[in-house]
Amino acid sequence: MNYTADAPAVWDPAFADADDCLLTADQCVVLGQHYFVKGLIEIPVSGSDEVFSWEVWVSLSRESFSRASDLWNRPGREAEEPYFGWLTTDLPVYPTTTLNLKTHVHTRPVGERPFVELEPTDHPLAVEQHTGISLDRVWEIASAVLHARNGEQQ
Repeated sequence: MNYTADAPAVWDPAFADADDCLLTADQCVVLGQHYFVKGLIEIPVSGSDEVFSWEVWVSLSRESFSRASDLWNRPGREAEEPYFGWLTTDLPVYPTTTLNLKTHVHTRPVGERPFVELEPTDHPLAVEQHTGISLDRVWEIASAVLHARNGEQQ
């Protein structure tokens, strides 16, 4: 019920050894100019208590990233106001790109990934987050993701 992106769409493996780049499980800096955090887009599954989630990367301003980093391990950080950001993970199961959708990143207690709230629009991902999806849609996504991964390995 969860799929993850290893890095923001702009990450290049060649950045791994650069002094002004960083990629961890939770945060990313590209060329000392672009800042990202990893969070969850959660989508309720209709007729159940289950939640489907995408682990995605969101770009933040330098100021927001710095603030989030300062509070990363501080209890009570969830009281922080949401940070504005841009979705930087392309989820190819949607007919139009998910890159650059507007988001609000809600910090959660230490040890929990931030919640990524999409701005309400007519984009299918935003609609799904706000209205939920069926279990059949979960299977459809799982099949598409598995097919894409198998295609990459060939």
